[in-house]
Amino acid sequence: ISIHVGIYKTRTTTLEQMQGFDISPTLTYPVFFSLLFFYFSLLFSNVGVLVLIITEKTLHQPMYLLFCNLSVNDLIGNTVLLPQLMAHIISTQRFITYNQCVVQAFHSHTFGSASHLILVIMAIDRYVAICYPLKYNTIMTIRTVISLSATAWGASLVLVSVLIGLTVRLSRCRSVIENAYCDNASLFKLSCEDVSINNIYGLVFTVLLFSCSIGGIAVTYFRIALVCWIKKNKELNNKAMQTCASHLVLYLIMLWSGFLTIILHRFPNNPDLRKIASILFHVVPATLNPIIYGMQTRLLRDKIVKMLQRKVAPG
Repeated sequence: ISIHVGIYKTRTTTLEQMQGFDISPTLTYPVFFSLLFFYFSLLFSNVGVLVLIITEKTLHQPMYLLFCNLSVNDLIGNTVLLPQLMAHIISTQRFITYNQCVVQAFHSHTFGSASHLILVIMAIDRYVAICYPLKYNTIMTIRTVISLSATAWGASLVLVSVLIGLTVRLSRCRSVIENAYCDNASLFKLSCEDVSINNIYGLVFTVLLFSCSIGGIAVTYFRIALVCWIKKNKELNNKAMQTCASHLVLYLIMLWSGFLTIILHRFPNNPDLRKIASILFHVVPATLNPIIYGMQTRLLRDKIVKMLQRKVAPG
């Protein structure tokens, strides 16, 4: 009996209770199937775009290869989050092991930081294509794209590893995750120790990420607008509008959904609203990215249309 009790204690001490959403029984399955629809939609659209770009040699260009990074990031970030969230919605017992919680928090923050850095690199690609069209193939080579992508992922992994590492070192005195999924703040709130270092690093991390993101986007788009205004070339302006519009829309959607989550963290009286905003930060951009980018980018749009026409054509 003592052996069984010891095993039970060892296992249960690693379990954390997830607070989740307070959903009435009548709304449980509508919410579950809504999330399931969004998850399958983003899976289908992002995987479809990835397969199309990989299989079509004409799409083996820096802009589309960079977009692959965005799709991979969206798939990983949401696959770690949504299936477990949906399981907790229809379950009466919401438990997660501490190690699983750490993994989920790590992927959640990596998803957010990588999204910002990838979109900055995509902005640099558009800047070179519009402002230096004759040098584009020389500057934006496949090797350059791989190096920039590795830098974005590497920086995200290092920054988030330090963020989560500072939290994992803390002892725990609580067992309730005050969120619908695990993130860094939810993890260090389990501790009764001084978390000043965690708060300071988290603030520095956020300021650094947003400064690089907003600053990089602002500088590249200002330079693009300046070149278009000076040259007054209708063809150049159309190219800039066509290629930059989709990128800017994607960035603004991600930026404002992220800002909404941060702002609502300052209002503890609305926990459910904060939880919904944090879920939307993952789901909305990942669902809209391939749709907006695919429809606004002519070459990718043409390939999608041709592929669909082949699917529906008789014989």
